[in-house]
This record gives sequence, structure tokens and C-alpha cells, in this order.
Amino acid sequence: MSFSDLKVKRIETTADTLTVELMDGRVLSVPLAYYPTLLHATEAERKNCQPIGAGYGIEWPALDYHLSVEGLIQGLPEAPGLRRAKVAA
Repeated sequence: MSFSDLKVKRIETTADTLTVELMDGRVLSVPLAYYPTLLHATEAERKNCQPIGAGYGIEWPALDYHLSVEGLIQGLPEAPGLRRAKVAA
């Protein structure tokens, strides 16, 4: 396995789960309770996401929210008190 295998291949969100498939075939499924910003976002806000940083992270532009693949693999939850305010459209 190389570092490039840790890139995001596919992202899926539901009302309670974030699922990320990596290029190496691993699938990470994390409860949104780990990420209150995503848990309290609307369905449209959760679905509006994209890989960033050459695929080593994920961005939710409407929420000004970012997660790294490394943090997902390590099982790191959102820092307490970090919940992002929605960006004015």
C-alpha cells in the first residue's frame, strides 16, 4: 500500500452515517454523532461534499467544514465546541 492509496474514492452521507471509500478498497463508516456539524446539517448540506487536497480530505463548502482521511482512519471525532455556523449564501 502506498500513501496515494489513502485518497478518497467515494463519499456517501445519510442522516446518521458518513461512509468514505478509499482508493485502496477500504470503506470507513462513521456515525455522524462523531461530527455534530454534519449531524445537524440538512440533507442537502451533507450531500454537497467533495474531495480536497488531492483527495486526502473532504470539504462541505456550505458548512465551511473539512475532514482529513488521516483523521477518519484514526477515528478522531470533531473537537468539542467546533461546530461550524452555516455560511451565509
